[in-house]
Amino acid sequence: MSRGFVKEDDQEDIPLVPPRADLPSGTDNFVTQIGLNLLLEEKEELLREQENLDSSQEKEYRISFNHLNAKLQLLTERITSAKVVDSKKLPQDEIHFGATVTFKNVENNSTQTFQLVGVDEANIAQKKLSFTTPLAKALLHKKAGDHGILDLGAKRSTFKILKIEY
Repeated sequence: MSRGFVKEDDQEDIPLVPPRADLPSGTDNFVTQIGLNLLLEEKEELLREQENLDSSQEKEYRISFNHLNAKLQLLTERITSAKVVDSKKLPQDEIHFGATVTFKNVENNSTQTFQLVGVDEANIAQKKLSFTTPLAKALLHKKAGDHGILDLGAKRSTFKILKIEY
């Protein structure tokens, strides 16, 4: 039967769920242990929300359940693909995933500190930068005293690495 002849109330409600943080195709889903723990906590919270839904209003329940279920599917995919990086096993004098890096912008003399983390853990307000960003890529494999160059086409910035911590 064509969907055009189905009553509007009988149509399945398709939840619109925003995608998770972008992880470029073919890129490993590196996470810190803290990042993985946050993903697992998020999953537990969504499961609790799903359990506590009010089923007295069937249509609202179904919409909410489907929405939470869609979010859980995206989250589960991210958890399943997560690869925890133990930064203690990486060279401590070089910038790798998990490092906290302090650097100075040579052009404007401003100093910033960021930790390179997974895409789901990234949060600029918390000074956590995704390892997939152009800035993170410009800093990777550098040592204290080295310069990294961020080339964004029309704009080019040079950064001096001041400190690396794990």
